[in-house]
Amino acid sequence: MKVAIVGASGAVGQEFLRILDERNFPMDDLVLFGSARSAGRKYTFKGKEYEVKLLQHNDDFKDVDIAFTSAGGGTSAEFAETITKYGAVMIDNSSQFRMDADVPLVVPEINAEDALNRPRGIIANPNCTTIMMVVVLNPIEKLSHIKKVHVSSYQSASGAGAVAMAELQQQYKEILETGEAKTIEKFPHQLAYNVIPQIDKMTPNDYTKEEMKMFNETRKIMHSDVRTSATCVRVSSLRSHSESVWFETEQPVSVEDIRKALEAAPGVTLVDDPQNYVYPMPLDSAGKDDIFVGRIRKDLADDNGNTLWLTGDQIRKGAALNAVQIAEYLIKVGDVK
Repeated sequence: MKVAIVGASGAVGQEFLRILDERNFPMDDLVLFGSARSAGRKYTFKGKEYEVKLLQHNDDFKDVDIAFTSAGGGTSAEFAETITKYGAVMIDNSSQFRMDADVPLVVPEINAEDALNRPRGIIANPNCTTIMMVVVLNPIEKLSHIKKVHVSSYQSASGAGAVAMAELQQQYKEILETGEAKTIEKFPHQLAYNVIPQIDKMTPNDYTKEEMKMFNETRKIMHSDVRTSATCVRVSSLRSHSESVWFETEQPVSVEDIRKALEAAPGVTLVDDPQNYVYPMPLDSAGKDDIFVGRIRKDLADDNGNTLWLTGDQIRKGAALNAVQIAEYLIKVGDVK
């Protein structure tokens, strides 16, 4: 088993290395790829040093079985054919292919079997906020069909990558030293001591691309007609996203039944003791695999509605971990060349 990581120097690329090591992923060889800026960097994996190669249109992927790609949509689009030409499975973390009809969009806890039908050799990893939400909603969907979802996200700097995390830290430093944040490059406005009600570019309907991803991707992953209305907000935490989720089911579902379903659900940790002020927070979920859920309660504005709060590590389950779990499923069912 030969594995490639494209975008190895980025935040998600580095998380791939950690997760592959932690989970003792069954592999015999590893090759790292990056841009001209990253080529030549060296990283240690399981005691062995690997040098990042320049990603090029050549035969470097000839013996690769699985390629994890996290270098942006433009790079994925340009190099997809090169990566998959000799049969490698490309598990792509960008938004480039997610809504293509001939590319499966997979969260293993929900629709792992979709990964087996990949005409182009590509499997798309969903948007981080979508992954976290559907992992929690899917067990509830089995109790009663979810018709509508309203969600507000609270997304950390990590969602915009390692450079964005460094920018947030730099802004706090500048404010403490000079009273003003001077470094504003990765975000549209100052993020330190602030929240920004915009993630990604605005679309013609005044929802951002991030918000529309939650609408479209949720339907594709869950094979559902559910309608999701989202407001995605960047907050000044460093790592782990959170979401406040209101959902309406066809039939009333009790809080007790939801708690039981979530307690038994894979990839979910229930942290819900409201009377003792016990609930999950981003600091709790950072560096963890599961999505943490709490504040489960009846929706006072909808007889068939409930609401909950969730938080999860965007770089792990929201990106690298989900992709590795897809690969583990393919290996388990013997569907890798």
